Amino acid sequence: MNSGLFKKLVPHLIAIAIFLIITAIFCKPVLEGNVLNQTDITGWKGMSQNAFEYKAQHGHFPLWNPNLFSGMPNYQTAMEGKSVLPDIIRIMSLGLPNPMYFFFFACICFYILCLSFRLHTVISILGSLAFAFSTYNAIIVGVGHESKMLAIACMPLLLAGMIFTYEKKYWLGLAIATLGAYLEIAVNHPQINFYFLLVAVAVTIGYLINWIKNKEWKHMLIAGSIVGGAALIGVAGAAVTLLTSYEYTKATMRGGKNIAVEGDKVVVAKSSGLDTSYAFQYSFGKTETAVLLMPEAFGGSSQKTLGEKSEVVEKLTARGVDEAQATQVANSLPKYWGGIDGVGTAGPPYVGAIVCILALIGFIIYKHPLRWALLAVTVLGIFMAWGKYLPGFNTFLFEHVPLLNKFRAPSMTMVVTELTLPIMAVLSLQHVIFRKNSKELLKADFKKILYGVGGLFVILLLVYFTMDYSSWMDSLILSQYTQNGNDEFARAIISGMKADRKDMFFGQLLRAFGFALLVVGLFYLYMKNLIKPVVVTVSLALVSTIELLAVGNDYFNEDNFISKDELTTQTFLPTPIDQQILQDKDPDFRVFNTASNTFNEATTSYFHKSVGGYHAAKLRVYQDVIDRYLSRQINENVLSMLNTKYFIVNNPQTNQHQLIPNPNAYGPCWLVKSVKVVDDPAQEIQLIGTTNLKDTAIVQKEFSSAVIQPQWDSSSSIKLSRFDNDTMDYSFSSTKPQFAVFSEVYYPYGWNAYINGKKVEYCKTKYLLRGLSLPAGQYSVRFIFEPESYKKGVTIAYIASFLILILLLGGLFMHWRTTRQGRDAG
Repeated sequence: MNSGLFKKLVPHLIAIAIFLIITAIFCKPVLEGNVLNQTDITGWKGMSQNAFEYKAQHGHFPLWNPNLFSGMPNYQTAMEGKSVLPDIIRIMSLGLPNPMYFFFFACICFYILCLSFRLHTVISILGSLAFAFSTYNAIIVGVGHESKMLAIACMPLLLAGMIFTYEKKYWLGLAIATLGAYLEIAVNHPQINFYFLLVAVAVTIGYLINWIKNKEWKHMLIAGSIVGGAALIGVAGAAVTLLTSYEYTKATMRGGKNIAVEGDKVVVAKSSGLDTSYAFQYSFGKTETAVLLMPEAFGGSSQKTLGEKSEVVEKLTARGVDEAQATQVANSLPKYWGGIDGVGTAGPPYVGAIVCILALIGFIIYKHPLRWALLAVTVLGIFMAWGKYLPGFNTFLFEHVPLLNKFRAPSMTMVVTELTLPIMAVLSLQHVIFRKNSKELLKADFKKILYGVGGLFVILLLVYFTMDYSSWMDSLILSQYTQNGNDEFARAIISGMKADRKDMFFGQLLRAFGFALLVVGLFYLYMKNLIKPVVVTVSLALVSTIELLAVGNDYFNEDNFISKDELTTQTFLPTPIDQQILQDKDPDFRVFNTASNTFNEATTSYFHKSVGGYHAAKLRVYQDVIDRYLSRQINENVLSMLNTKYFIVNNPQTNQHQLIPNPNAYGPCWLVKSVKVVDDPAQEIQLIGTTNLKDTAIVQKEFSSAVIQPQWDSSSSIKLSRFDNDTMDYSFSSTKPQFAVFSEVYYPYGWNAYINGKKVEYCKTKYLLRGLSLPAGQYSVRFIFEPESYKKGVTIAYIASFLILILLLGGLFMHWRTTRQGRDAG
């Protein structure tokens, strides 16, 4: 190898080695043979098991999953396309095991972004580790939000491609932007894609203003064409996911609703997205924004409790409560008191105190188009994260910004700050330490830095002194501990909790101030020529990394890991009840498990076709039926209509699970005596509760053209002859026209009905099932799931995969070639 080339590679190899070492330390249990116990991945394994069993038998994944919520598309569970591309993420992460590869890959992507800014290696390492080991990343990896983590990790890679392009390294920009766009979209987390788009637009506007000022019209056209083209090709590369998800979303809760279930009442209610009351759950409190800088200021996590040192113990013992009892109460009370009410949080989106201080300094002194762009999108991200606590602003955005009404959990918008603050931090540090005449310029800027950092802590002190330290949970404590109208005990608890909260906030304030003194102190020593630049950068990198890892260890540690055998034993070993049900060789029936969290568990789906399940986006019609008939008082006729052959219940006397057969299950299909046509969906779903569902079908007027009133004939018959996920065959015989109801969920985007091979029109009946008018005769009926969105997506993505590979390899080659030619010419 050329010695000059090796010399250039050494800093990058050192950076990679550091990323490997830090990742290995942080994920040490995996090197000991343990695996993460991720609740979301456990859920995914349960809901995807049927698909993997199908693939083992047929060689490909099915497109329909009958084991979740009585049947739904497999798009978000287990789906495959066709591509010539290798697993690029695994290659870039050196094939590291889960979860190491998430953090390492995030480091690599941010490091590439730092290369686009031409930053010093130590500063690049600082920023990469800060981005990758942001506390939010550790939390989501721990619970299994893997697609979200990968989408976050890919953000700086795509941004790097844009920056290379905007800085006129066109070939390299084309290669990286194309790869970044493809990976960002392909990992399949549209909400993170949307938030990155905000950053991309802000950065582009920042550069665009500068280009217009300098009249760089040609560069503007080239850069826009490259980035726009890369984005389009990236979209095309993920066409399978995008087209099917877009189509599916229209039929889910995120696609809006036609009715509103209000207890026993149902009214017509049109909407095109989620309700704000649902979408604005997980809103971030305004003052809670301080956790970017002070991780435990609001208690950290809902799982953490106050403990024996709580002021609650002192308040209660002062009122004569036994210390042991007071301690027991304190140990049951959550430390978290932020704005995410009712549902709680797994931890703060902490990016590091040093990163925040450096970013603040950068926003003050860094003169570049990126400064205002990053500041604007950071503020926007924070405002959006406040959700219901900034209702006018966020409701306006929710109702007018395209796609935003499909997303929930405003607090997730803090991923914007997870990207922008480390970027601004590394640009700031580079600007302070390595610009020309840096010491003289730092002297000129030092007052601004002091005023900016001092101003931040003045604001935090004002918050400290003016907050009343109340929380949404105080009212719950008051009602829970008030006895016989006497609330003295409850108010003592609340008073102690408020004292704890005040102490937490102040302690974190002092902690953050200490890190601010470190940053400003190092800058001062450098300005006075008392220390070298390397001392400043290495010191900040070390302290920042150690501090972030220490905080991250509170939320991601050996408690998150278990042995592989233990994971299997805890999750998917069949119970005696499962084994009993599996002995039933009937090809098509369902199980309703009320002994667990019916509509938020996937263990039942692992073994059986379940009425319940685990999925983030249920079909709208199914959710409506759950809300009306299956969540409060369970309607057994609806369950029989869903061909529920077995109930799993908890026996209150023995506290053991018990299997109850349902002899009234209607079966996979049946013929009705009459069809009742109604005007709207509200009437249709209401009539389910008062109609003999075995004898009568209910159909909306919009489907009336597909309905012929049956002529009941007791000798008529229809039965399931073959069940396959994507194909269902039935045999029918009758001397008169009939109307058949199929106990399969109605989904209009891809399911087609055929009579003796000829396509026919079918309809939605009983609000969520399929109905079909059948002429007299003896013949076969077939339903096939053959969505055009999937077929088109596979073709587009396959073609795009060639283009992505060509542009990636070709762009890298052309960059190497032009760089070499420029060096030779020089």
